[in-house]
Amino acid sequence: MPTETAVLDTFQAIETRRSVKHFDPDFVMPAEEERKLFELAMLSPTSFNMQNWRFVNVKDKALREQIKAASWGQSQVTDASLLVVVCGDYNAYGRDTNRYWRNAPDEVKNYIVPMIGKFYDGNTQLQRDEALRSGGIASQTLMLAARAMGYDSCPMVGFDPVKVAELINLPSDHMIVMLLPIGKAQKPANVRSGSIPFEEAVKIDRF
Repeated sequence: MPTETAVLDTFQAIETRRSVKHFDPDFVMPAEEERKLFELAMLSPTSFNMQNWRFVNVKDKALREQIKAASWGQSQVTDASLLVVVCGDYNAYGRDTNRYWRNAPDEVKNYIVPMIGKFYDGNTQLQRDEALRSGGIASQTLMLAARAMGYDSCPMVGFDPVKVAELINLPSDHMIVMLLPIGKAQKPANVRSGSIPFEEAVKIDRF
């Protein structure tokens, strides 16, 4: 399935994942690999197993051009094989929640399912936070899976979210987490620009 001779292991995928800006505009990702990426993303963890991420796979070339215009002309929007708009559903906590636990034993389902609505209902900040958390985790899954398969990606916040939401008919109870072009790099990313000291990032017990 992957285009490279072997799938990269997890460490290699993490270490070699970079934000690539230049993609081969002529490369078309095979349909089975495209589907596999989304299937892997859908294994990403979510609170209460709400699966509140949503992925808009933008294929229409004219629509891509419009999104590019709303992204200040960044070429990766149109040149990458895939353009994924990663979104989050604020109200997943109230949408047929039994399905999230349909395979669980009844005693587990009957305990957890009623908790979901109580935890999120009326707390708009928590609903937004959860959409961002879940969408962010799923985006990283997509990026690492893509890298393992020999592809590159570019997580983007440089776009007009209001305009892009309008272009993709985003429901009012959803938010855009990021744009995520994925494809074959036309040239490698620049060298890593610098990392903060390990001790500044990693604390023991407390700040």
